[in-house]
Amino acid sequence: MRRMNGFSLMEVLAALALLTIVLLGVYSGISTASRIVRSGDQAIERMDEIRSAQSFLRGELAQALAVPFDETDDGDPIVFAGTAHTLRYVAPMPGYLSKLGPQLQTVSLVDDGRQSYRLEVTLAMLPPDGGAPQPIGEPEVLLRGIRKGSISYRGMDDQNRPGDWQESWDDGRRTPSLVRIELDIGGNVTFPTLVAPIRIDASASRNGLSLTRGTRGSVIR
Repeated sequence: MRRMNGFSLMEVLAALALLTIVLLGVYSGISTASRIVRSGDQAIERMDEIRSAQSFLRGELAQALAVPFDETDDGDPIVFAGTAHTLRYVAPMPGYLSKLGPQLQTVSLVDDGRQSYRLEVTLAMLPPDGGAPQPIGEPEVLLRGIRKGSISYRGMDDQNRPGDWQESWDDGRRTPSLVRIELDIGGNVTFPTLVAPIRIDASASRNGLSLTRGTRGSVIR
């Protein structure tokens, strides 16, 4: 009888090597696809966070009220305060929170201690008896993982013409016309520069403080 020849050791090793290469290729493809899916999910989640933050800020700034929440050393009402990292204004909250009335809102870029910032908003009630604003809960984080950012302001000059962008808003007796928020969040997702208009006529509170006339005695301190 003829003897049937089997596979040699070299042939077996070569087959195993080829199979290993194929399996590595399949695993690499699956791993790459998984990373792409995770990255896409993270990007979508990040975009949702950005949209939510911008929607909140744009809506609240548009409803800013010329309601005093503090006063200057000279006794003039302060209805808006802003620096490069913090802004304060009074506005009504949406939904069921609006039942509490207009609230003092403080939007801040806060260093989170990890070489990045977070954007958060703090709410406080304005008591009708003129007492100090009462904080409502803990600050609400709007966005995390910010590399750097700034807030700037633009108002109207004495000739009722748009002025230059400023890093701080020093005339707290009136509101700016526009608020600009620029954030660098890194990664593959960008934070579109937010330019939010304030609907209050800034000239209405420039000199006569007509929107707040007679409220000095009830300024929140």
